[in-house]
Amino acid sequence: MKKSSINTQDVLSMRGAGYYSERTAGARNVINEAGDMIFAALVDLPDSTALKIADYGAADGGTSQQMWNTVIRSLREAGDMRQIEMIYTDLASNDFSTLFRMMQGMQGDPTHAYQNHFENVFVHGCGTGFHKQLMTSESLHLGFSATAMHYVSVKPMEISNHVHAVCADVGSKTAFAEQAAVDWQNILLARAAELVPGGRFICLNFGIDAEGRYLGNTGGKHMFEHFHKYWKALHDKSRITKDEYERATFVQYYRTMEEFCAPFADPDSRVSRAGLTLKANYTKLTKCPYSAAFLDASGGMSNREYAESLIPTMRSWSETVFKTALTGREASEINKIIDEFYQAYLDEVTANPEGHAMDYVHIILDIEKTVS
Repeated sequence: MKKSSINTQDVLSMRGAGYYSERTAGARNVINEAGDMIFAALVDLPDSTALKIADYGAADGGTSQQMWNTVIRSLREAGDMRQIEMIYTDLASNDFSTLFRMMQGMQGDPTHAYQNHFENVFVHGCGTGFHKQLMTSESLHLGFSATAMHYVSVKPMEISNHVHAVCADVGSKTAFAEQAAVDWQNILLARAAELVPGGRFICLNFGIDAEGRYLGNTGGKHMFEHFHKYWKALHDKSRITKDEYERATFVQYYRTMEEFCAPFADPDSRVSRAGLTLKANYTKLTKCPYSAAFLDASGGMSNREYAESLIPTMRSWSETVFKTALTGREASEINKIIDEFYQAYLDEVTANPEGHAMDYVHIILDIEKTVS
């Protein structure tokens, strides 16, 4: 088991120029469905002269924009005219330029460009990872994060026999589990420091449910097994080296409900002593919208058209892993290999689409800070 010397958080990013949010309808659906929960939490907050909200791991901001537009509209219609400060956080490698253009209606769907629709809403960005404190103590009223906190702060090792911890050997899984436990505690302690007493942190995290299901593995074809199959095929054909094969290790860990809840279950844990309590927790399965459209007989979508909708949504967040593994090659050569990799997957879905989908499995947590 080869240790990694790379902090992949330094180079990780979703594909830019709006590609990510344009091709991740499933993530957007999950976030939109959380709007009522967010609004209820904001209404329940202690009195304040303004609202400070953070969207952690927001990528280009497009997947949550409609939800925030709806929530802010609901607040205004309810008579809440307080100033709102929105802080979008992600890594320094994130495409913040696209994010700011989207918020101002210069890119994407201007219908949801809430910065243009409402007075006294101020949008800012923070280019630092969410594993540490990002804003002044006791200044945040509500923190939100969706499909982001499965990323660990550092890759504990390279997995020698797969691309993802969910399918790895016991030793590799253990290394990632230990890193994820440390990271989850640090994430919670950072949020505890940022939140005002009575503030809330709501997160929709990828995880493993009670039936053992997780993203891309919900009863049909296994997405990560396919990633590995086609990446290994490139190695077997000597298109990539053994080192490049192993470096394509996702810096991710999918926690179980028990792992998410562990810090709250112990009243003497650092998280509990920091004042965080768990108000609600549950799992949610969201069916792949691209698969749903394909299976709708009235849509008339061909196998090829389905593959050309499904593979880009996978590529939007996974491409950086495989590109990073090829660091040191010429950019044109890297792009050629990456295109070949995803093309192989696309061709398989085209030939036989049955079972191929990217269903989402989220563990949803509503957390409150109860003491100063």
